Amino acid sequence: MSDTQTREGYLAAVLGPDVPSALRHEAEPEVMRGHDHGVPAEEMAARRAMILSRAWARMAARTAPAPAGLRSDMPRDAVAEESVLTTHDGFFLTRRYGLRHPRFDGGQSPQVSRDVFVATDAALVLPYDPARDRVLLVEQFRMGPYGRGDPLPWMLEPVAGRVDGGETPEETARRECIEEAGLELRGLERISSHYCTPGYSTEFFHLFVGLCDLPEARQGRGGLATENEDIRTHVIGFDRAMGLLESGEANNGPLVLSLLWLERERARLRAAG
Repeated sequence: MSDTQTREGYLAAVLGPDVPSALRHEAEPEVMRGHDHGVPAEEMAARRAMILSRAWARMAARTAPAPAGLRSDMPRDAVAEESVLTTHDGFFLTRRYGLRHPRFDGGQSPQVSRDVFVATDAALVLPYDPARDRVLLVEQFRMGPYGRGDPLPWMLEPVAGRVDGGETPEETARRECIEEAGLELRGLERISSHYCTPGYSTEFFHLFVGLCDLPEARQGRGGLATENEDIRTHVIGFDRAMGLLESGEANNGPLVLSLLWLERERARLRAAG
């Protein structure tokens, strides 16, 4: 069997037959890096969803950049990329870049080394019932607070999930509300699309408020066992939700931003029913 046949067979075994050609082309280098390093095809296939989501995020970044009205419109190709090293290649991915970039004074930076956590895009949605003036929050154990040494590593958050390859953020938001909270949304209000920690991560959030019916103020359970999710849901009134901001119990960025946006837009949403 030729090397070409071997590579094509490996690619097919990892990605399967149904990936659109543009997404397949974008994902191919990451897949073939596994081939070149002797990673079994079945091990790479277990990373398929993440590989496709990372590829989809790169495609989205190229097609929908934010405006450059105040900030510099200096293009990406003005950066001289001198080396790229994949320092971790598994379910998660990290890379080390050696590069030089233009300076605001017209000069060029010295070569700098920067580590990047290569993440996916994600959709986050705060479910809100404008008629009953209630929100739904999810609670789950989070490794970030745990790794930081936080004595209380369970966190209140909006519903959230990875944008799968070929999926729109709106589709992800609706899917995740069903999976995590058993909720069917009747509408979505976009809050923002933004980088979370641009100093070292590619992670990009699409943040929404989801309009829905929340008939009972209660706790519930949600999440997918196949993803080892252990989620508790809380349906609470708007005033209590805002109290979480005041007390600091709402201590992650997406929840804080969602609640502040809801405070601003609440009268409009309630008037519209």
